[in-house]
This record gives sequence, C-alpha cells and structure tokens, in this order.
Amino acid sequence: MNEQLSPETMPPLELTLVLAATRDMGIGMRGTLPWTGLRKEMAYFARVTKRLPPSEPSNLETDPVKASSLEHAIAYLRERPLGSLGRIFVIGGGQIYASALEMKEARRILLTKVMSDFECDTSFSLKLSDDEPHSHWAKRSKQELDSWTGEVVPEGIQIENDTSYEYQMWERTD
Repeated sequence: MNEQLSPETMPPLELTLVLAATRDMGIGMRGTLPWTGLRKEMAYFARVTKRLPPSEPSNLETDPVKASSLEHAIAYLRERPLGSLGRIFVIGGGQIYASALEMKEARRILLTKVMSDFECDTSFSLKLSDDEPHSHWAKRSKQELDSWTGEVVPEGIQIENDTSYEYQMWERTD
C-alpha cells in the first residue's frame, strides 16, 4: 500500500547543527576557524557527520545538498522520498546557524566547546552554558551523546596542541 502523506502527517525533518565554539560562543575569525591543529576533533567531526545510524540503509545517496538558502535546502529535502533521508547536518557559518535556529526543525546541536581563549569576529547566536541554563535547550548526558553518535565519545576536557575542549550535545526542549 502506497499512501500519500500530507505535510501534516509526514515525519518531521530534524536538523542537527554541528559546530565548535569558544566559551563566549565565538566560531570564526576572518572566515576561518580561530584554532588550528585539532586533528582528533576534526576526525570526530568527520566520523559523526558521515556515519549512518544503525537503522539506516547503506545505499543512501550521500552527496551533500547544495542550495541557495537553508529554506531552499529544507524544501528540497521535503520533496525526497520518505525514508530516503539520513541525518541532516547544518555546518555553519554564523548566518546559516542563525537561520537554522529560527526553524522548528533545528532539534540538536553537537557542540565542541573550546575552553581555551581565541579572538573571534563571528559568533554562534545562541549562548549554551552549563552555568546559564537555557529555556529551550538542554545539555544531554555523555551516554545520550554516545548513543546518538554511535561511538564512545571521549569524556571530559580534551587537550590537543595546547587547546582544551569538550564534546557536548544539546537538544531542543520545546
């Protein structure tokens, strides 16, 4: 039986924003990352954004979608056959993240919180901090992060090339 789904009955798309940011939520300097040499962190980013969840078939189209706006990308994805989509990642910059955060589809943030200080001229528009709880976003446990990513993510503060950072996952609560 092949029944047509209306927008009201289709499963919702879920956007996962993936970023590294300083404690003040700085994400860039002059169009690039302000920190360098974080090979383990970059490898984590590559694994997480390329890995298929265990429930996903391995013959999915894996080419990234290129669109003129985030809204056009979402419209394109909504036209795809049901079940043909894997996880949908939003990978910056600042304006794209800001647009994504305004969408109800933005459900999760995979954040590498950089504890070392760096000068930044671009920031993530949402302040995520253990010290200041956010009314619409909640930090998830290490076990939830491991389960979602499909790997055992290093716990606690990591240090690489004199830069300290921590892997975190935040989910929308509304």
